[in-house]
Amino acid sequence: MHPRVVKVLLAGRLSYGAGHRLQKILSDHHHQRLSKPANTLVVLEHKPVYTVGIREKAYTVEEERKLKNLGAEFWRTNRGGLITFHGPGQLVAYPVLDLKQFRTSVRWYVDQLERLVIRLCAEFDIKAETSPHTGVWVDDRKICAMGIHCSRYVTTHGLALNCNTDLKWFEHIVPCGIEGKGVTSISKELNVDVTAYDILPIFVNAFREQFECELIEFPPNEASRILQDAIKVTDD
Repeated sequence: MHPRVVKVLLAGRLSYGAGHRLQKILSDHHHQRLSKPANTLVVLEHKPVYTVGIREKAYTVEEERKLKNLGAEFWRTNRGGLITFHGPGQLVAYPVLDLKQFRTSVRWYVDQLERLVIRLCAEFDIKAETSPHTGVWVDDRKICAMGIHCSRYVTTHGLALNCNTDLKWFEHIVPCGIEGKGVTSISKELNVDVTAYDILPIFVNAFREQFECELIEFPPNEASRILQDAIKVTDD
């Protein structure tokens, strides 16, 4: 049996629109069988953006405008979950995987994502855990938000781990729609500045172990072309 192979695409800092388009291109590779292996782990940071999931219809045009006036974008998405913030200092991971090559269970997939973040936090002696709410928590403070979409067992969206994120962005929303809870970051918990770049190799290693896969570099020429296509469509 061949090991599961996942290509790692380090996408840098992108607008949310470019990141969304990038996932569409990569998921199309699965559905149209355009490349082998097609499984890809996209890791990036986003420019400031508030996003809401499919369950959240309540945001009015006025509320949307208030958030945009803070200097962030606002996007309604097809992922699960409620409102959250993405921005610099946050490691965002979008695994675009065919679960038929892993396990055909969305619950299993979400569990794996949660466990890999808990494993990563443990490397820093941060005791993180799950709760009845989605994501990963340190006591009652969310350190990692999660929201996924799955179409014919191909996954998009993923997780956002606060590394040295400016947590003031979260003061303007009820993160993930949960009253009375806070947010935190690896830097805040350690009282040391830890960047997404610092976390990247630890995250990638945790992903490899949790998903029992072989990770390879996304071919540079192909990565450059796909990123140009994603940016060109949304940012022109």
